[in-house]
Amino acid sequence: MALSLIIFDCDGVLVDSEIVAARIESEMLKEHGIEISAEELAERFAGLTLVRILETLETETGVTLPEDFATKAEAEGNRRLATVAPIAGVHEMLDRLDLPRCICSNSMTPRLKLMLQPNGLWDRFRPYVFASREVGEKRIKPAPDVFLHACREFEINPREAIVLEDSVHGVAGAVAAGCRAIGFTGASHTHPGHAEALSEAGAETVISRLSDFPAVVEALSSWDEA
Repeated sequence: MALSLIIFDCDGVLVDSEIVAARIESEMLKEHGIEISAEELAERFAGLTLVRILETLETETGVTLPEDFATKAEAEGNRRLATVAPIAGVHEMLDRLDLPRCICSNSMTPRLKLMLQPNGLWDRFRPYVFASREVGEKRIKPAPDVFLHACREFEINPREAIVLEDSVHGVAGAVAAGCRAIGFTGASHTHPGHAEALSEAGAETVISRLSDFPAVVEALSSWDEA
């Protein structure tokens, strides 16, 4: 089945934000007795919401974090991510793609606009920027909901959509939706075993440079699945 839509994750695919968020969380968690590096946070939890991450860490460590921890972390994240760098080659890559495109992210719309607009990326996608917690039943990845929402918006079969994702949770959600998933390891939070983990989650191939993505799209577009 030929491709009709390209779906991008945002954090760690369009902008190099995953490691920034992980550093903030690591610094703040340490203040409350939870020692975990930014690298471990990024490796284990990339693609998940902060609330889900905190719930997991509280269960694992037995530490109860202040009720306003997430709010303060989000505020600090907004401050630092307002100047986050784009992933290298993102505009050149987009220039080479002809298919309709959208964003499907676990980040909320205000955060997405905050990161994308200064880098000239917001206008390259709007109004097709979908936040998982703002559509359907508001379930985050790895639930397939946000991908299915995008496919309904574009009136296509999910198998006609190709998804570029940097996290296991994102790849799993795309596969669960019935989309074609490609893994990406070109952001600063990549780690040993990253590509293998994305492949195990269901990515058909994994790339480390955005400049390689148009060729992948072209190859899959010309291949009709039996």
